[in-house]
Amino acid sequence: MFNVNPIFDNLILNTDSYKASHFVQYPPNSEIVSSYIEARGGQFKQALYFGLQAFIKAYLLQPVTQTHIEEAADIFAAHGVPFNRTGWEIIVQEYQGLMPVEICALPEGSIVPTGTALVQIQNTDPRLCWLPSYLETMLLRAIWYPTTVATLSWHAKQIIRDYLETTCDQPTEQLPFKLHDFGARGTSSQETAALGGMAHLVNFMGTDTVAALLAARRYYGAEMPAYSIPAAEHSTITSWGREHEADAYANMLKQFAQPGKILAVVSDSYDIYHAVSEIWGKQLKEQVEQSGATLVIRPDSGQPEIVVVEIMERLAQAFGSRLNQKGYRVLKDCVRIIQGDSVNLESLGVILERVKARGFSTENIAFGMGAGLLQKVNRDTLSFAMKASAIRIQGEWFDVYKQPITDLGKTSKRGRLAVIKTEAGWRTIREDQLAEQENQLQPIFRNGVLLKEVSFEQVRQRVMHQRS
Repeated sequence: MFNVNPIFDNLILNTDSYKASHFVQYPPNSEIVSSYIEARGGQFKQALYFGLQAFIKAYLLQPVTQTHIEEAADIFAAHGVPFNRTGWEIIVQEYQGLMPVEICALPEGSIVPTGTALVQIQNTDPRLCWLPSYLETMLLRAIWYPTTVATLSWHAKQIIRDYLETTCDQPTEQLPFKLHDFGARGTSSQETAALGGMAHLVNFMGTDTVAALLAARRYYGAEMPAYSIPAAEHSTITSWGREHEADAYANMLKQFAQPGKILAVVSDSYDIYHAVSEIWGKQLKEQVEQSGATLVIRPDSGQPEIVVVEIMERLAQAFGSRLNQKGYRVLKDCVRIIQGDSVNLESLGVILERVKARGFSTENIAFGMGAGLLQKVNRDTLSFAMKASAIRIQGEWFDVYKQPITDLGKTSKRGRLAVIKTEAGWRTIREDQLAEQENQLQPIFRNGVLLKEVSFEQVRQRVMHQRS
């Protein structure tokens, strides 16, 4: 994505080996192949589509060169697969190395039922009908991953929102910072962290994944899409030694506890309950209260729904609490909790239900999610696929589809596609059925040109106004 590694700057080699032989496998006189990408189903019934613009800017605006052709020719020859030198030289010589394809897509940030066509691609030069499917590996990967993370994050947002609306007086103000991205270290690469972290930020405004900030800025024009706070880790606490645990916490207050500021301190290096009740709640209580800051205590071990509520009770006992207008307890403004260990969609609901059952408002707690957000997803989470649906041969279009009797769930769509949005919702139809309806699959890229650009704020606004 960031093109920092020259090993991977050759788009011709950003594919699967078997794709190299496909240029001679289509019917004679084939001119155009049209393919589409969809999330067929899987874990969720709705998908939040996101990520195409980043891929286009990072990859499709970078030209293929003759040097790339020579490298690919050498590698494929040694690898044992054919190489379409003629086709790639047409692209380099006649299109300045930019892809002669048209990509149409839904507006990024659209939340649609699974089974909806998200992207449609076709070649624009009849000599290059093999090109759309050749790009499948990189294009599908560019769509399924950020869309899946954005979808997971959005579903987490629905869970948190429901509890906030039940237990909090200002749910709309609280929501954007209730799920923080802790996932960078658990991802497979910086590019993964960038794409997944950026996808999360279409829903929330808290992250520790710096790569996500860079991606949102570079590909969607976001000046600063998210925020973080000073926070301790175990090494900065345990390096003081167990006998000086209170000194480590006091140092955090000295360094960061200023009026209106927020700081987070992991407090379970030894005994979380002792730390909360004795150190924070007694030894350092006056400093916390007089600092004007908000101390966010982070437990990092144990069974979350048990630990969180126990800490909440101890903080209420030590610092006090009040009842909000909905009848739920809110801790004193100087203390809050963030739970970042073992957080996923299932545990999120369990924790919040336990918090609610004990009479506490959801505003007392925020969450961090790491690998469960950015890494524990795959293409099957939403059953993503890219399939050819139409081919033009000597000027005539024919339907293309698969319908395996062993798994009808993999039946693909037929024909040139369109997506319409009605009062009943989103629906994928054939393009020849559009009539006067507006096709939501709009041209985004054609022959090396980005036709329509969206800002990160526009994506966020689109997401914000859609609910499950």
